[in-house]
Amino acid sequence: MALALGRFDPLVSAGPALVWTVVLTFVFLECALIIGLFLPGDSMLITAGIVMASHASGEAHVWALSVGTMAAAIAGNQVGYVIGQRTGHHLVARKNGRVINTRNLQRVSELLQRHGFLAVLVARWIPWVRTLCPMVAGAARMDHRKYTVASTVGAIIWAPVLLLIGYYAGGFLERVPWLMPVVIGTLVVGLVAGTVIGVRHYRQEMARPAEDFDLDAPAAVAEAEGC
Repeated sequence: MALALGRFDPLVSAGPALVWTVVLTFVFLECALIIGLFLPGDSMLITAGIVMASHASGEAHVWALSVGTMAAAIAGNQVGYVIGQRTGHHLVARKNGRVINTRNLQRVSELLQRHGFLAVLVARWIPWVRTLCPMVAGAARMDHRKYTVASTVGAIIWAPVLLLIGYYAGGFLERVPWLMPVVIGTLVVGLVAGTVIGVRHYRQEMARPAEDFDLDAPAAVAEAEGC
């Protein structure tokens, strides 16, 4: 048992600074840029919470990190909105793309047209929609004030919730001494593998031929601003 704990000690004792860097970077990328579609954001937040639970000052760190992730998510969504706004209603899709295809862009566009504010709020909990929604909202010229309020509320009920779920789950895991390092080791390996595979899929997706997607901005604006 002591050997197992020693073997995973670097993972259990990972510095809070490293956790902060990874979490804030992933959250920002997932909310701002297309590459975020291929990153394991939700599982990363839960893993970070569990890692924080293994530290003596973990509770203070996890609450502070919750505020940091909210800020990173809000900032990422604003960047995504601006990118979409500058792109205009002719968005770039990928022919035969797995994620960045006309079908998914149309689905997000229709979601915004029908539900507007609520769609931005709920988008936080749907991984691929979470990344595409800011860009489509910006391209559709959704009212920026309403968008900001919705994305801010969504940030509050997304990242901190997953972090705290991981943190308090980690508290239960600590009751079984040998289980915590095993779980953390498995989750970290899964995150690394998921990130490597995700970056590979991103490169494959972006290598596919591009095709234009007409968002039909006037209709989208009318619906989005009327919500």
